[in-house]
Amino acid sequence: MSSDPSGRHIRIFDTTLRDGEQSPGASMNLAEKLEVAQALADLGVDIIEAGFPIASPGDFEAVKQISQTIRGVTVCGLARCNDKDIDRAWEALKHAPQSRIHVFLATSAIHREFKLRMTPEEIIQRAVAGVQRAAQYCDDVEFSPEDACRTEHDFLCQVVEAAIDAGATTVNIPDTVGYATPSEVFDRIRMLRERVPNIDKAVISTHCHDDLGMAVANSLAAVQAGAGQIECTINGIGERAGNAALEEVVMAMRTRSDFFDVNTRIDTRRLLPTSQLVSTTTGIAVQRNKAIVGRNAFAHESGIHQDGMLKERSTYEIMSPEDVGFTKTDLVLGKHSGRAALADRARELGFQLTGEQLQGVFAEFKKLADRKKEIYDGDIVALIGREISDAVEPQWTLSDFEVTSGRNRKPSVTVTLSNGEQEFTESADDGDGPIDAVFWAVERITKIETVCKDYRVRSATLGRDAQGEVRLEVEYKGRLYRGVGVSTDTVESTILAILNAVNRIVAESDSRADSVAETES
Repeated sequence: MSSDPSGRHIRIFDTTLRDGEQSPGASMNLAEKLEVAQALADLGVDIIEAGFPIASPGDFEAVKQISQTIRGVTVCGLARCNDKDIDRAWEALKHAPQSRIHVFLATSAIHREFKLRMTPEEIIQRAVAGVQRAAQYCDDVEFSPEDACRTEHDFLCQVVEAAIDAGATTVNIPDTVGYATPSEVFDRIRMLRERVPNIDKAVISTHCHDDLGMAVANSLAAVQAGAGQIECTINGIGERAGNAALEEVVMAMRTRSDFFDVNTRIDTRRLLPTSQLVSTTTGIAVQRNKAIVGRNAFAHESGIHQDGMLKERSTYEIMSPEDVGFTKTDLVLGKHSGRAALADRARELGFQLTGEQLQGVFAEFKKLADRKKEIYDGDIVALIGREISDAVEPQWTLSDFEVTSGRNRKPSVTVTLSNGEQEFTESADDGDGPIDAVFWAVERITKIETVCKDYRVRSATLGRDAQGEVRLEVEYKGRLYRGVGVSTDTVESTILAILNAVNRIVAESDSRADSVAETES
């Protein structure tokens, strides 16, 4: 269900895999990036900014793999305005049927003086050279004057005009530090349309950060002023306070089509499952009162609101929950349901599972069905999320555990883990609670000492027998790793989450060792 077909088309440029992944602790492995990229393509975004190829070998490989496998969408790579960045970006992008090189260079006075130490003339020369080099590789080139919303009007006009003359087909006007207000963004976009003589040869884009909580409002103001592209992320994740949230800008334009008179390609029914996928993959939870995709977005507790809803839904709901992916009927499956029914429900929830993933989810579904009377959509989403999080090859798996605890007795935990054909058992009674004891037991078995930086528990659904989903973040040798665990037993969820993080540490350590070996050879 895409937005209203009337009005001009607004391109949705999704940078979840680039700017979004820069959120602390949100890094994704290759399999996870491919999963999210496919979900974004299915959602209907126009452009996927898949990464910053020069940043790391992992980023390069992710952009390359996405370029080779994802279809029906333009794949974009970021590059600074220098030859090495641009060459590396094209090397990763050249396999995509539709590719874009996105070059950027700071233009504001504060960046020119303190970061680049370049004159305005040197900035224009560098920008032109960067765009021209990118244009030698592909016809679709985007140029961003970084910190454009704090750049002097005259100079910004000069840079934009020069970039378009050099071959830029999109000019992005970023509010890099989230400083601007909606009226300022509107005036700046309108100013460029009026003062840059060749502006009609390029699409104007906007990329707004949320430092002052105005990213969505600023993006919509840019559209009002004539911008044809919005750069955004799923759930608004990104540097610092994040970016404009894709689901919010899309539903604002769709719900208020009478005001904006624009359209997008987005299948809005996929917004919720895509949000849930990104949340699970990055470990960044969506707050309950988050617009569009939060658990409370369509919940009504006030008696006055409930009365109005019963009489006429539109009294307190300006959107239909079904339009963004929520379902009216939550209860769907039981212990007698088969693999085909589960696969069909997963598709309805917006997940495209591989045969191997479906097998893993089905096995856990059957175990859960023996422990719960009723299986809800939230349970299925949690199981799928766990399967996706376990995309890392699990070196350590849980075999058994036993917990004793009481108000006036010391907690004791015995954990048995498997590593290949071997099993290891360890007991711990030196924690200040069963959860702390679990951390100690796993640490002694795996010999991986971590520091827990974040630990969260939430119920996947309602009811006393709801699954508990544990999300945690641990630090190991100065790097952050996340873990996700799901079970009707909170202690078991915790162990599974710890092991998920430990297996990520092991996988990354092995990858680094392989890289060193290849370099030495």
